[in-house]
Amino acid sequence: MAGQLPGSMGALRRQGIMILSYVLTALELTCLFMQFSIIPYLSRTLGLDSVAFGYLQTVFGVLQLLGGPVFGRFADQYGARAALSLSFLAASALYLLLAAACSPSLPGIFLLFASRVPAAFMHTLPAAQMIIADLTAPAERPAALGRLGLCFGVGMIFGSLLGGTLSNAYGIQCPAIVALVVTLLGAVLSFTCVPVTTKEASVQSDHQGRTKASVFDLKAITRLLLLPKVLPVFLVKVISGFPSGLFMVMFSIISMDFFQLEVAQTGYLMSFFGVLQMVIQGLFVGRLSTHFPEEALLRSSVLVFAVVGLGMVLMSNILHFCFLIPGLVFSVCTLNVVTDSMLTKAVSSSDTGTMLGLSASVHPLTRTLGPTLGGLLYRSYGVPVFGYVQLMVNLLVLLVLWRKPLSQKGDRAR
Repeated sequence: MAGQLPGSMGALRRQGIMILSYVLTALELTCLFMQFSIIPYLSRTLGLDSVAFGYLQTVFGVLQLLGGPVFGRFADQYGARAALSLSFLAASALYLLLAAACSPSLPGIFLLFASRVPAAFMHTLPAAQMIIADLTAPAERPAALGRLGLCFGVGMIFGSLLGGTLSNAYGIQCPAIVALVVTLLGAVLSFTCVPVTTKEASVQSDHQGRTKASVFDLKAITRLLLLPKVLPVFLVKVISGFPSGLFMVMFSIISMDFFQLEVAQTGYLMSFFGVLQMVIQGLFVGRLSTHFPEEALLRSSVLVFAVVGLGMVLMSNILHFCFLIPGLVFSVCTLNVVTDSMLTKAVSSSDTGTMLGLSASVHPLTRTLGPTLGGLLYRSYGVPVFGYVQLMVNLLVLLVLWRKPLSQKGDRAR
């Protein structure tokens, strides 16, 4: 399986590569959530205050924001094997530095901030999305991309549980060491089992003339973003999802102050999020995409976002929020899957990696701007402001989509 992928590759081999991509994604996300679960406690142990912790989160978000498009272009130029291997090696470097930061004999704060640097190239999920986009027909793509929600749910649930369990039983350094071993294994599997490229032979030939350009060619990246069938979809993804992302960035503080939850209760709630994402994105979104046009699903996700925003304005306790969670998860999952599918169909097959890298930068953008903006809104107006923002922004997006529908000409098979 390690050889170059021919355009006439059999269906069985395609299926095997896709399954491997799902497994590798689940492993990487499990490790990612393991480190998310220990970072706050490690920061506190090292003496960081809330402001310094905010800087740490911002550094992580900025690096992923800047690295996403570059990584996507790297994946297009050098293929699936190189992209996945680079992502897992970067993750290994991050966990090695994180494990070193836990050692009392080393400069922990410096190593903790240094561990954020490899995050610029940690993009296993977009790499897996590129592979799946390359190996599926346009009609099958939403369902195949939606199954990555199962991987995300597995990573969120098991990563959060393992991070807390291992740190309590063997110390805060243990999850970082386990994650280091797992990501090194992921790098080996990527290099030995993933084909050099998953693009068809005709696409590879067409792309040969452009591979001489630099991976850091901002003009090529900007050219894709400004395509008439790309920019409207990308703006909908950014604008519609930003208010809910803002709320989730502040959720750890909201859960303590507004909902009065203990740490364990917050963990159970996050597990509930993970299970819902697995079910909704992994099972329902794909089935809905076979019965309804993608633009109809996009409008429905924006409408449900607005309804959930109204509910957030009115909620007063955790029970109310639990009733809103299914709608929130449905909107997030549908928005992400449908927009990713539409964006990959709107560009040439040789540019799907770059496009998915751009798309993957949306979440780091929220993590970069969210802590500061969300903190100001929360301190000034309380939790209901997040509901008002989500309601008004998504009603505006829905009005624009209603008056000026997105073109579906980019959905044709290439």
